[in-house]
Amino acid sequence: MMKYILTFIGLSTLLFVTSAGAADGVLPAVTVKTAADGSTEYSVTMQILLLMTSLSFIPAMVIMLTSFTRIIVVLSILRQAIGLQQTPSNQVLIGMSLFMTFFIMAPVFDKIYDQGVKPYIDEQLTLQQAFDKGKEPLRAFMLGQVRTTDLKTFIDISGYQNINSPEEAPMSVLVPAFITSELKTAFQIGFMLFVPFLVLDLVVASILMAMGMMMLSPMIVSLPFKIMLFVLVDGWGLVMGTLANSFG
Repeated sequence: MMKYILTFIGLSTLLFVTSAGAADGVLPAVTVKTAADGSTEYSVTMQILLLMTSLSFIPAMVIMLTSFTRIIVVLSILRQAIGLQQTPSNQVLIGMSLFMTFFIMAPVFDKIYDQGVKPYIDEQLTLQQAFDKGKEPLRAFMLGQVRTTDLKTFIDISGYQNINSPEEAPMSVLVPAFITSELKTAFQIGFMLFVPFLVLDLVVASILMAMGMMMLSPMIVSLPFKIMLFVLVDGWGLVMGTLANSFG
């Protein structure tokens, strides 16, 4: 994944600084050096360009490489199951999902900081070494949640023949497999949440039909009962606790 980012940065940098460096033909501020031990060192300008470019990937990383996807899908299904189309609003659901993501991913973020960010700030690691060490906690998290069948599917699609264990899967294969697994798990949890409200809708519809009130929408009558039931059983606490525990 790093080489893809560097390729994009290199092209952008070339287009941006061609006119500035045309006079002398060299760009001493943007350099990539190979150290004695074989590692790669980037100049400060290259590191700044890398950081600024990576900022555009942060929203996608937060949404797709963390617990955010599972949480927001489950909460959206829950809102649909209750029958409330706009309550809680999308902003509230996204805010809840975001802070739940920070809560669940806190141990992973701490490991990333301790293993990659802090040593790099203290100049104990190069940028490439910090990236390699910092991504390991995130890989471990995704490997803990990904389904073997989904991972095998994407390995087969990618054409890799030398992958003998999930730990050997590259990020280009692990990320889509993780996202697919998260969606599947979210829909399973959403189904379990949907069933009680569906049963309540069926009971209300049967009662209204037996009373001959077929012109009255069962959704309108069952909505306050579903809200009352959800509040009485401490629904929000149960849902949040279930989501947090689903990540182990």
